[in-house]
Amino acid sequence: MARMRPLCLAEDGCVSWEAYHSQEDPARFVLVERWATREHWETHDAGEAIQKIYVPEIMPRIEREVHPSAPVRL
Repeated sequence: MARMRPLCLAEDGCVSWEAYHSQEDPARFVLVERWATREHWETHDAGEAIQKIYVPEIMPRIEREVHPSAPVRL
């Protein structure tokens, strides 16, 4: 994931990219990405970080849950 971060941040529309490691479950990581638009996020799937790192190296080792979300307006 460390190799993915700079690639993702360099992509058009990437606002932020953070990885978190659970302190209670060493096998659990949470990835929080913010994209300017859903279109930017969808285009991200074709990018180098996803195609050259995430799909071949990370996907085979994880269970993935995707939760597209929006900020809570307070």
